[in-house]
Amino acid sequence: MALPSCTARAFHRKVAGHIPEELRLALLPLLDQIEHLTGAIRGADRAIEAMCERYPATEALRQIVGIGPITALTFVLTIEEPQRFPKTREIGAFLGLVPRRRDSGDRQPQLQITKAGDMALRRGLIQAAHYILGPFGADSDLRRWGLRYAESGAGNAKKRALVAVARRLAVLMLALWKSGEVYEPLRHVRAAEAA
Repeated sequence: MALPSCTARAFHRKVAGHIPEELRLALLPLLDQIEHLTGAIRGADRAIEAMCERYPATEALRQIVGIGPITALTFVLTIEEPQRFPKTREIGAFLGLVPRRRDSGDRQPQLQITKAGDMALRRGLIQAAHYILGPFGADSDLRRWGLRYAESGAGNAKKRALVAVARRLAVLMLALWKSGEVYEPLRHVRAAEAA
């Protein structure tokens, strides 16, 4: 039996009419639960949007396609004061998005990231990097750089590209917050074309 296509919010309403009579008793309570959960999710989304309105800096961060209200709000609440980072690149180490170091003589092995700092924010930035590099990511300098990075190496190059994009994304978000500028996704490309 094929179900009608619909949004997640309308699922419980549209599917109810397509349930066979012999399954109604078992499945209607599940549709009631789905309706309840859908309403709860909608309420949580509204609460998060209301919190974002209390922190205007989130608006500047949400200009970046792939940064939603939760990631923007987590970023603002975790960093608190953007001026505490004199150089925007320092935020990568603060969030644990830089590789560990264990140099020995001439050897400098590539190790995992330090994972210092706030885990929820780091996870949100990695998810945003997945979106930016994925099939639905908008064309931007960051996406182009990340895709080049992912193609330029061994089997784990894609994983490293995700972390590198997340780190650059954090730097970009901090820079936008500090400056209050309008985000230009293809700023470097246009500058290169103009030159």
